[in-house]
Amino acid sequence: MSGGANTAAQAGIGLGSAIAVAISWSLNKSIIWAIVHGFFGWFYVIYHAFTRPGGLSG
Repeated sequence: MSGGANTAAQAGIGLGSAIAVAISWSLNKSIIWAIVHGFFGWFYVIYHAFTRPGGLSG
């Protein structure tokens, strides 16, 4: 495992959280919403995929 990935894992930053923060920031441009969505992680990513045009539902 690389040092950078190991450090991120120790800091508690998961892939779902990182994706959720990126999606939230690109849509809302709000640090508060990015933190909230980062907390929910994969739940927000899956919600976003199902509710947006071009997501999982087509």
